[in-house]
This record gives sequence, structure tokens and C-alpha cells, in this order.
Amino acid sequence: MNPALRRIVFFLTAGALLAGVIAVRAPLSGHADDDGTPVYVTKIPPGYRDWQLISVAHEEGNLHSFAAMLGNDVAIKAYRDGKLPYPDGTIIAALHYAHVASEENDKVFGDPQSFVPGPPTNVQFMIKDSKKYASTGGWGFGHFNKDGTTGTDAQLKTCFPCHAKASRDLVFKRYAP
Repeated sequence: MNPALRRIVFFLTAGALLAGVIAVRAPLSGHADDDGTPVYVTKIPPGYRDWQLISVAHEEGNLHSFAAMLGNDVAIKAYRDGKLPYPDGTIIAALHYAHVASEENDKVFGDPQSFVPGPPTNVQFMIKDSKKYASTGGWGFGHFNKDGTTGTDAQLKTCFPCHAKASRDLVFKRYAP
């Protein structure tokens, strides 16, 4: 083989190997960037219990749940200003509880009609970071069970497809001042 042709074959082979290495290191599905950062929130944001109330929810069906939605300062400002899309740094927490009948309240009301939060079931988070979570609409989603463990991969994979149906930058809840 002549030396010029040998060099061409060498450079083509080296280029193919380099392309293969780059392809292997590229982000995998479920990852937002090339360092393997998951699209899921893996740590509970500190101080979230001190955030302000955005809204409350009562979910029936299989959930039988009460929830309080809290927002950090960035979220509250965006809600109050009607700013969409939400700015990076917005964090929304959803604290979920089972709902149970309140015998004490029912005695006062005279009828079985009062329900109150029961045991906590989970805490969920949405964190806006348009670069880190670009593959999921700019939002990272987190689910933490009542014992603080993270939700399963199957639970977390349902967050984005469901929230993608929301008409306000993937957020369902409106501000209830």
C-alpha cells in the first residue's frame, strides 16, 4: 500500500474511532447534559417548608389526597407578576397527604362532612433550570416518599409527559392569593 493511501486510511480510522467515543459519551435518554446529570431532582431543596403557599388541591380517584403547593421566592414573584414562562430558579413543592374524616369536626357540624390531612404520602418538586433540564421542558421533577427516599424511575418518568399537557409552562396550579 502506498504511504499516502496508508495515511488516508489511518486518519479515516482515527476519525471513526473519535466519532464513536463522542457518541458513547453523548447524553443518554433521561439525562440533561454530557456529565450524566439526571433530569430528576435527587435532593430535597432546603427550607421548602418555610416557602409561601401557592395553592391547595384535593384529588379524588385512587389518590384521596390533599396537597399544599408551596413556592420559593422566585416562584411567588413569578406567580404574582403573572410571568410566563417561569424564570430559572423557580421551585415549586407539592406536599401530599392522605385525607381522613375528622370525627372531632363532624361532632361540631352534626354531620359526617369534614376531612383533614392525614398521614403524609410524598413531597414532589419542580425546579426550573432551562439548561440543565432542557430535555424536559426546562423543568426537573422530583418525587420523595414519606420516608425521604426518592421515587422510582417509573414514577418519575410520568412527570414530564403529564406536565407537558399543562398550558402554563408545564405548571397546573394557579396562584390562590
